[in-house]
Amino acid sequence: EGLGLVYLGYTVCRVQGFLSINAFDYNCHVDLIKLLKQEGELFRLRKARQKMSELFPLTEEIWLDWLKDEIRLTEEEPNREKVYELFERAVKDYICPDIWLEYAQYSIGGMGSPGGIDRVRSIFERAVTAVGLHMTKGQMVWEAYREFENAILSTVQPPPGRIPSREEQEMLKTQLERIHTLFRRQLAIPLMDMEGTYAEYEEWSEHGVPETVVHQYKKAVQQMEKCKPFEEALMVAETPKLAEYQAYIDFELKEGDPARIQITFERALSENCLVPDMWAKYTTYLDRQLKFKDLVLSTHERAVRNCPWTMGLWKSYLLALERHGADHQTVSDVFEKALNAGFIQATDYVEIWQAYLDYLRRRVDFSKESSKELEELRAAFSRSLDYMKHDVEERFGESGDPSCIIMQIWARIEALHCKNMQKARELWDSIMTKGNAKYANMWLEYYNLERSYGDSIHCRKALHRAVQCTSDYPEHVCEVLLSFERVEGSLEDWDFAVQKTETRLNRINEQRAKAAEKEANLARQEDERAEQRRKAKVEKKAQKKVQKGTRAGEKRKAEQDDYQDEWNEDAGPKRHRGNADQPTDEYMETETGLFGKATPPGYKPAPPATKKAPQGAAASAPSAHRQNEDNPELRNDNSSVFVSNLAYTLEEPEAKLRTLFETCGPIKQIRPIFTGKGSFRGYGYIQFESPVSVPEALKLDRRDVEGRPVFVSPCVDKNKNPDFKVFKYNTMMEKHKIFISGLPFSCTKEQLAEISKNHGTVKEVRLVTYRSGKPKGLAYVEFADETQASQAVLKMDGIEVEGNKISVAISNPPRRNTIDKPGSSRPTGDAMPRQVYGARGKGRTQLSMLPRSLHRQSVPAGKVENGSAADGEPASAAGNAAGEPKQLSNSDFAKMLLNM
Repeated sequence: EGLGLVYLGYTVCRVQGFLSINAFDYNCHVDLIKLLKQEGELFRLRKARQKMSELFPLTEEIWLDWLKDEIRLTEEEPNREKVYELFERAVKDYICPDIWLEYAQYSIGGMGSPGGIDRVRSIFERAVTAVGLHMTKGQMVWEAYREFENAILSTVQPPPGRIPSREEQEMLKTQLERIHTLFRRQLAIPLMDMEGTYAEYEEWSEHGVPETVVHQYKKAVQQMEKCKPFEEALMVAETPKLAEYQAYIDFELKEGDPARIQITFERALSENCLVPDMWAKYTTYLDRQLKFKDLVLSTHERAVRNCPWTMGLWKSYLLALERHGADHQTVSDVFEKALNAGFIQATDYVEIWQAYLDYLRRRVDFSKESSKELEELRAAFSRSLDYMKHDVEERFGESGDPSCIIMQIWARIEALHCKNMQKARELWDSIMTKGNAKYANMWLEYYNLERSYGDSIHCRKALHRAVQCTSDYPEHVCEVLLSFERVEGSLEDWDFAVQKTETRLNRINEQRAKAAEKEANLARQEDERAEQRRKAKVEKKAQKKVQKGTRAGEKRKAEQDDYQDEWNEDAGPKRHRGNADQPTDEYMETETGLFGKATPPGYKPAPPATKKAPQGAAASAPSAHRQNEDNPELRNDNSSVFVSNLAYTLEEPEAKLRTLFETCGPIKQIRPIFTGKGSFRGYGYIQFESPVSVPEALKLDRRDVEGRPVFVSPCVDKNKNPDFKVFKYNTMMEKHKIFISGLPFSCTKEQLAEISKNHGTVKEVRLVTYRSGKPKGLAYVEFADETQASQAVLKMDGIEVEGNKISVAISNPPRRNTIDKPGSSRPTGDAMPRQVYGARGKGRTQLSMLPRSLHRQSVPAGKVENGSAADGEPASAAGNAAGEPKQLSNSDFAKMLLNM
């Protein structure tokens, strides 16, 4: 027992150490509370609960445990107020009928104090308002309320045989009316087991049930029947029941009863408190429909406390505060909390800053030349830029605002409202020096600003610099410059503009020609390499024929086996995924990249005794093959699959494959492929009776067969379908899936699923292995949605699994450097490097709202003054590089010109 206490104390100290490093670790708080409860340290337990409640909303179970402990500690009358305060905090986190019921029952214990009865009634009224509409648990609160009033009734009834006084008669009448009213109110609400309440009222009422009550009761029963399917679906569904609650909410939104909509949202959130989308839908409904200040703001506050990592909830909270007239200090405090919430991508910080800057701008009276609000706005803009440069870039490795949207807004405000073009130009100088000088759309934005609020001199200057620096659409900026000079320039201006645009376009065309020539050379070199490989293969086959000796009959038979040991001689191994040493020119793409014809890892040559198959087996494969060639109608690719990556030493492959695939449907034939000498090649074909069995067979892809993952793919003739690829790996970010590295090689799928299920609904776990079946220490885990995946990254990154510290990130597969086909175009710029991010607090999730093709390259731009650069700056010959923004069409630029 003593050793157990020592170990318990050590564990408590260790958990407290984790919390000192990361106070926002929810699970550590829960573990600490459980450990302290085992220790019996009530004072430290109270302190731990208090600390957790300041950071997070507490669940119903944690609150009830805390409240019961405090009730036991405060049995004396003077301490009851502390428990009341604790109950008031508890009922604000979530709508929990059990907590309200506990609150009301605790208040009954103090009804003997002055005003105690009124206080109990007040708490019961708040309880039935908050949870009385709860379809399954609301009835408990109503019944407790009636029991309390019945207890009061028994105290005001006179003893039998004594005539009550007038005052006693009034009190008795009032109390009876209270109970009648409670029955009527409850029977007007659709609740489960309403029939029992109605029968109880019939028995209790001396004069029967009034007609109006009967009418309301029937309406409530009809409403309950409508809701009953949704309630039954919730009863049988597994946690978190998100889809069932969403269907219920949609139904109530169509019905249009605000009270029922609110209680349904609250019920859903009590079980899905970490789902930002649910909070967003709820707050949006309150913002647009109910618009009650206290309800709206309290719900927004609960939303950001439950999902502090979600920028959209903080943004909506700031707007709601401004909408309901909150004071400036309150809005600023909420904004500061948002900055410290730990968003998961750099763009989130840009958006929250934009929301706050918009709020500050709306506070400014620009009719005054200078004001406190204007100075505060400018200071906030300066602080936002510093924050992006130091905090965000250091944390994420990217600014999150490559187009400098914040600086553009600041420049427009200075130009439009403050008439301060000098400051606006300084800001645009900074924008261009941050790598934006090569984009035509950025120059046109600046030109439009000068055209609206500046002068012709600066407009001309901006366009000349645009012609000099733009590398993506130089023709467009040249056209804008010439159009400007046609309207406002002199002959000298026109001649100079024509000369400059011609010089620039000639240089651009030369660069494009060089790039095209380089690409053509690369394609030609690739063709030459392919031809060399083909010739080498032919020579190798010729040498192999010479080495086979003078046995012409056997030689011809071996050659026939080499070329016809497939479904037909044209398809060959190119139709499928084969083993790495199969005679094929195709490459097989797996998690580790592109594989050629190298021997697969783990391959060991068969011992001499097994290399030579029995004579019957050696003869059966070619004979069966010839039979199928003679009867092509027996072959059907639509009902067949190709299996590969089997061990070359696999004994009785046909029997093993039949055992594996017979659950998929009736099998027509199994075709393991053998060499001319009778040894198994490690792949084969399985033809089913019906094509419907093929999808089931494909589900067995990567199933372990004697320590190796077997590859199962469709049977497709690549001569007829040259573009067909079985391995179509996603190269875009998969926000619902996480990538884990650093796993111990002994980790199994079951272990990883057990670790991951604590953070969401796990749909699939895939361990990445070599072709030999040996693990790589990598894995992918797919969750039900991107919110759960984000939470898993935050909670799992950096944890230890069997002594290994794992790294967790949102799945973001790298681009595949596949070999270009002759005549195909390839990008001239370098591919966008993948960013490596840190743990929680350093943006490990890599979630980005910007498509990968629009990410800017991280190469710093040369120092320019308002976009000026060296004339020799190379332009991209193939359009935009990987890091450049989306190309604009001619119609887009036409719209820009019309706005000048």
